[in-house]
Amino acid sequence: MKRLTKKKALTLVKELDAFPKVPESYVESTASGGTVSLIAFTLMAVLAFLEFFVYRDTWMKYEYEVDRDFSSKLKINVDITVAMRCQYIGADVLDLAETMVASDGLKYEPVNFELSPKQRLWHMTLLHIQERLRVEHALQDVLFKAALKAAPPAEPQSEDSSTHLTACRIHGHLYVNKVAGNFHITVGKSIPHPRGHAHLAALVSHDSYNFSHRIDHLSFGEAIPGIISPLDGTEKVSPDSNHMFQYFITIVPTKLNTYKVSAETHQYSVTERERAINHAAGSHGVSGIFMKYDISSLMVKVTEQHMPFWQFLVRLCGIIGGIFSTTGMLHGMVGFLVDVICCRFQIGIYKPLKQEAPLNMQENNETPVPTENYTE
Repeated sequence: MKRLTKKKALTLVKELDAFPKVPESYVESTASGGTVSLIAFTLMAVLAFLEFFVYRDTWMKYEYEVDRDFSSKLKINVDITVAMRCQYIGADVLDLAETMVASDGLKYEPVNFELSPKQRLWHMTLLHIQERLRVEHALQDVLFKAALKAAPPAEPQSEDSSTHLTACRIHGHLYVNKVAGNFHITVGKSIPHPRGHAHLAALVSHDSYNFSHRIDHLSFGEAIPGIISPLDGTEKVSPDSNHMFQYFITIVPTKLNTYKVSAETHQYSVTERERAINHAAGSHGVSGIFMKYDISSLMVKVTEQHMPFWQFLVRLCGIIGGIFSTTGMLHGMVGFLVDVICCRFQIGIYKPLKQEAPLNMQENNETPVPTENYTE
């Protein structure tokens, strides 16, 4: 009984076979079929190879959510060179709540405003990258994934004393409240004031004003490899002594999660404006460099994603099955058209033959009509 049950089960399984086997004696191989098969196998191999590279590649996914972190401090990273002596200028931050932030984290270093050949090459390369980033936005994804990190060439040691260095490099970092504020560099050192703050500009001659500057780096939050800030490499030359440079910055909190870096930082967009200060012509203001920033309430989440292995297998099966089916149909259609054009397909060849027996019987049943000769 068990053997009969097994035989019945095996028979049932054989009846469910969706891939019946055709004996080789009933299969005919042709040159055209072999050519199509060779083309199909080549396409399968090429597309499968390309699909493997797609599987290895990653892409960046951008998501947006409300930033709920409002109590933490915001870090400002500064590296700016101003074409004035360090004793003549001062930098500080005044936020929207009129809270003055001490600039203890900033260092004032006397330098030359002109760059060395290596530094100039670095600066031109940075400007070229900035130009490409404005045109090709996908380049930022490449920088995110690569996590490139490099520092500009070091300032060459000058044998001149600090009295011959006419520029000042202000670099370091500040921690400010997470509200809108104004980071500025202007004439005179800042002093606290009950209504805000003030700068001791009266002791500096107007002839020494020169707010030509170069922004080597300006970022917000933790420094993360792969992020190039929009103002990095910016260089402005003042055409006159009394000149105001304004930068309006919108800061966007960013959560970056790649296979190399996982951190929280801030990106920003910027617009700029500059004008000459001329009180006689109605252009009022204070000479200096002013960076007014505001913080967006939305956070951007940037995540590096990868194609799952099961999806790669599904796409691979689709490629192989699709090419196999398509080439089979094309081969059949081309063969049919060739048969029709070459008149090798005879229409009606499979029609049944007409029965001739009734006709023969009719011929046999016919009797000759007698003829009579009539003579006159």
